[in-house]
Order: sequence, then C-alpha cells, then structure tokens
Amino acid sequence: MNWDDLRIIAAVRDEGTYAGASARLRIDETTVGRRLARIQRDLGMLLFDAVDGLRRPTRHCEAVLEHVGAMAAHVAAIDRIGESQPGPVGRLRIASTNAVAEELLAPHASAFLRDNPGLTLQFLTSSSNVKFSRWQADLAIRLRKPEKGDFTISKLGDVRLYFFEPSERAGGDPVACVYPDELDAIPEQQFLRAKRLKNVRCITDNVRIIRTMIRSHQVVGVLPEHSCGTLLADRSLRATPLPKRRDVWLLVQNHLKRDPATRLTIEWVRHCFRDFGRG
Repeated sequence: MNWDDLRIIAAVRDEGTYAGASARLRIDETTVGRRLARIQRDLGMLLFDAVDGLRRPTRHCEAVLEHVGAMAAHVAAIDRIGESQPGPVGRLRIASTNAVAEELLAPHASAFLRDNPGLTLQFLTSSSNVKFSRWQADLAIRLRKPEKGDFTISKLGDVRLYFFEPSERAGGDPVACVYPDELDAIPEQQFLRAKRLKNVRCITDNVRIIRTMIRSHQVVGVLPEHSCGTLLADRSLRATPLPKRRDVWLLVQNHLKRDPATRLTIEWVRHCFRDFGRG
C-alpha cells in the first residue's frame, strides 16, 4: 500500500465515479479502475458498491478512509514544516578529527545554527579519520588528501605547523612528544624524525595531550596553528614554524552537491577555514 493508492480510494469516494477521480488525479480512467481493483484484491475486501451509476463506499471503505484522512492531515503538516522554516532544511553529518571540530567548527557553529533554524549539524569526531561512506557521513574534513573515492573533494586551505620547545633548558633534553608510527607520512612526524630527538617518551595522536604537555615547559612537540591557543605568546616557549604546512581537504558526497542545505553548510565550513592558506 502506498500513498498514491490511498489517494485513489479517497478520490473515488469524493467524486463518485472513476471518471471524476481520473479528472481529479489527472490519470487515465482505466488506470483508476485497474489500480482500485488491485487495491481491493490486496486488501481482500470490497471498497465500493455500484449504486445508480455511482460508486458508494462500503463499511470497510469508510474505515480505511478514516485513516486516509488522518494521513492526509499529517502530509499537509509535513509540508508546512518546510514553509515555517526560513531557508534550507536538512540534517548534515560532518566527520572530522576532534581538534578540527572543537577548535575550528564549534566556535562558529552556534551563530550558523541561529541564522539557519532549518538546519541541524551532527558532528562525527575521532582522533583519527572517521570513515566516510554514504551511510556514515555527508561531509568530511581531512588533513590528508584521499587517494580515491566516490565523492567530491576540494581544498579548504593549509595549516601552519609549529615546533615548540622550552626557551631555556635545564637538566638535559626535554621529553619529546611524537606521533604514532602510522602517521609517519604527516609533515609533523617527518620534521620530528629529522631532528633525531633523543628523549622520545611520549607518543600520541591527540593534539590536546601534546598541547597540555608543551604547556608544562618541559616537552618539545609540534602542533597545528589552530591547536596552539596561547602557546605562541608564551615567552617561556620557543615556537618555530615548520617549512611545510598540512593541507586541509573537504569531502562531499556526490549526491548532495546540489542540495541547498549542503551547499549552505559547505560555505559555512569554508568560512571556518577562511584564515588558513593566507600568508
């Protein structure tokens, strides 16, 4: 049973003939008769009696039509939801690392949602990349360019990276905080390996842990600029920009490229990254 079938039942009841229902629904009269016969066969009940050239609803039909009326009211209410919300309506799932969501997207999210009451954002976060399949996320922000995939990809910008170390060293080499071996390809880890640090005793992919340890003034490590916070102004630390930056990429499901809600959200994400890739 589908909504079109139910509309045929209601139209025949209201018009009294197949011809009237045909004109109302703008479908062929023989199609009305054929589909009504199928509906009655599927339901196992007679919906209309022929009385004086008109189709009169049976007791069973009246019971069915009570539900049809309620469904029609719900359909009308659903249509009004869109009309009551200014701008695009939709729910977008955005996959990113924890740091990107917390430090780049979240600070701008409240204003975006306030200005677009029809939109809902769902953040899918992880220390590593959240899987980007059609059923798990609509948009994704990646700090490494994917080699392939069934999606649209564009560059959001590039992120400066800073190597932090204590301005003054006392009592030997500070503890070095590095990334796990599986992240050997990222610029941060390549820089750290090239420095041949001797006191490597902290390994993590969580930038919040790295930032907290650097703040102790006893650790060296690399952070992306959006995770530096007040560290760049800390005179007890020396911050050296790395020669290489990290590219940031936006992935969008192909079937959503022309969706108004998605397009608006894409522009918002780009706004969040507006300061990157400059200078």
